[in-house]
Amino acid sequence: MTSKQRAYLKGLAMTIDPVTQIGKEGLSDALTLSVDQALHKRELIKLAVLQTSPVSARDAAPVLEERLRCKVVQVIGNRIVLYRRNREKPKLELPK
Repeated sequence: MTSKQRAYLKGLAMTIDPVTQIGKEGLSDALTLSVDQALHKRELIKLAVLQTSPVSARDAAPVLEERLRCKVVQVIGNRIVLYRRNREKPKLELPK
């Protein structure tokens, strides 16, 4: 992902609300499945990491990236922005 594409996705992510929260259960299988389904539908999602979570946003982002084969667009404070292109019906067209 180029810096231009990352900047474009960051701009889009500013206006969206978190889809789900990472809480005291941490990175459970149920959370991973939920995030996977949200990425399939939306392509670009935002997650919130609660203070009760055993993992921080910085620690959770690379784990989710590996598990879900997605790209971490941004980690800011307790928010994570993830992107994965939908191969069947892409919704977002990234700049070149």
